[in-house]
Amino acid sequence: MKVGLKAMKTYVICKTIDLPPGERKIVELDGKSVGVFNVEGEFYALLNYCPHAGGALCRGPVTGTALPTNEFKYVYGRAGRVLRCAWHGWEFDIPTGEALVDPKIKAKKYRVTVENGDDVVLHV
Repeated sequence: MKVGLKAMKTYVICKTIDLPPGERKIVELDGKSVGVFNVEGEFYALLNYCPHAGGALCRGPVTGTALPTNEFKYVYGRAGRVLRCAWHGWEFDIPTGEALVDPKIKAKKYRVTVENGDDVVLHV
């Protein structure tokens, strides 16, 4: 029996100038809703589906989060790198898709490249 790989489709989402740092674009492609994010000049894509309860993950706020510390104070960090599901507040690292509460839980991510100098291309 021969096992084949599913052919990957590519989509030009926008120009880099149209998706500045800190912004996102949600697109519908072949029945999938995908959020494309610019995090400090790097592009990432996540399926717009929260693995916790199925909410529209990519429509939630992009924030930072409290960082671990041995001191009795609040330390905020990772600004602009955390996506919080609007349904129940679960937080996900945008570059990796990992849930902050448990890195074994991951939002599905897709590869994004910049081609021809300024085309943001999503590989699904």
